[in-house]
Amino acid sequence: MSARPEPITLYVDADACPVKAEIYKVAERHALHVHVVSNQPIAIPRDDRIHRVVVASGPDVADDWIAERVSRGDVVVTADIPLAARCVKAGADVIAPNGKAHTEATIGATLATRNLMDDLRSAGQITGGPKPFSPRDRSAFLSALDLAIVRLKRAGFTT
Repeated sequence: MSARPEPITLYVDADACPVKAEIYKVAERHALHVHVVSNQPIAIPRDDRIHRVVVASGPDVADDWIAERVSRGDVVVTADIPLAARCVKAGADVIAPNGKAHTEATIGATLATRNLMDDLRSAGQITGGPKPFSPRDRSAFLSALDLAIVRLKRAGFTT
């Protein structure tokens, strides 16, 4: 008797996520479970597959909740690079809200760049932030999320 395939689960670092509505639509289309993790209550659709997780306030509490649960076959949506690195290390697929997929091959350089930019901002060398979120980012995100789900299904994960 073979082991039952693991289901694909989406984890959303939700506090400042601009693509929650898109995630809910994709999850509904693929019948996926979603954990919407934040440190304050966030409205979610009435759907038995979408779970609101409210964690205590504090640095990295939501990140820790997600990172402690993800594994291969899960998809994490986050703009938080250190969380992305932790989730990639755990084997999860990680996608930023702008559609950038973080992988084992790219996360090291991305994390190093993030840390450098953080140091430069702290020293007052850089005062700007990321570019504004655009419709193109939203479209890239939807494509990346769909691609990740299809790839996981082809690898034998279920919904």
